[in-house]
Amino acid sequence: MKMLSQTAGLQKLRQLKDEFRSTVASEYEQKAKPCSACSTPGACCLDAHFVNVRISKLEAAAITKALASLSAQQRSKVSRRVDDVIRRFGLDDNSDAPAKTYACPLFEVGVGCLVHDTAKPLPCIHHACYENKADLPPDDLLESAELAVNRLNKKVYGRPLTLLPLPIAVREAESLS
Repeated sequence: MKMLSQTAGLQKLRQLKDEFRSTVASEYEQKAKPCSACSTPGACCLDAHFVNVRISKLEAAAITKALASLSAQQRSKVSRRVDDVIRRFGLDDNSDAPAKTYACPLFEVGVGCLVHDTAKPLPCIHHACYENKADLPPDDLLESAELAVNRLNKKVYGRPLTLLPLPIAVREAESLS
C-alpha cells in the first residue's frame, strides 16, 4: 500500500467529502427543509440526545485545520466548549461510548457550524430535515463514504483507526498540532 502524507490525505478527504456533499445535495437535499427555513436553527446540532457523530483521525485533523483559521478568541471559545462537552457528557469514559450522545461544540448560535464549508463530518453532510422518511439519503451512501475515509486513514496513518466522538477526536488532534 502506498502511504500518503497527512497533507495529501487532507486534500483527498476534501475531494471525497465534496463528491459526497454534491451527491447528497443533487439527489436528496431538494426534498429537505433548508436550514435557513428552520424555526429552531441548530437544534439538531445542539440536541444532546441526538448527536452521536464519530469521526476519524484524518477528519479531526481537517477540523483542527479549519478551526486554526478562526481568531484566537473564537478558537479559545471552541476549545472550552469541546472540553465542556467531553466533561458534561462523560465522553472520555469509554464505557458504553458508542451509545453516548452530546451537543456539538462546533456549532455556534447565531453563526452556525464553524466547519460547515471546509471540514463538516460525513454524518452531518448526510443529515437534513426530511419530512418523509422515504426522502432520506440511504444509509449505505454514508457507509460507502465512511469506508472510503477509513481506507484514506489507512494510507495516511498506516492502520485502520477507531472512530471517536467528535469532541474527543478534535481534542486529540489539537494536542498533536
